[in-house]
Amino acid sequence: MFDLGWVRLLPRGAPVEVGTPVAVLARHHGFRSLNFSRVVYEVNGERGGVRKLGFAYGTLPEHAESGEERFVVAWHPDGSVFYDLYAFSRPNHLLSRLGYPFARGLQRRFARNSMAAMARSVEG
Repeated sequence: MFDLGWVRLLPRGAPVEVGTPVAVLARHHGFRSLNFSRVVYEVNGERGGVRKLGFAYGTLPEHAESGEERFVVAWHPDGSVFYDLYAFSRPNHLLSRLGYPFARGLQRRFARNSMAAMARSVEG
């Protein structure tokens, strides 16, 4: 979900455990940005026959945005699988306030690319 070419998660292979810090390095329009987050909770359970596994990142004070991003895969009894990416944020830096539409565009691009990467990983 982070193997997108223009986005990298650092360190690679960071464990998905509450409290684990990570950095997201993004290259966009000739710029690079490095934003810090940490795993704030894990999702691991079953309800109504639907098995869910995932986690959420919460931004750290140095991040350009203030918010959270959740990644969950759900397996349904009929064999269907769903990937849910949910995020909420607000600008946390002068540049992200000034470039609000640009920042939202990058977030939408990340969501589309992440979903496509997950689809590729289960198809092939």
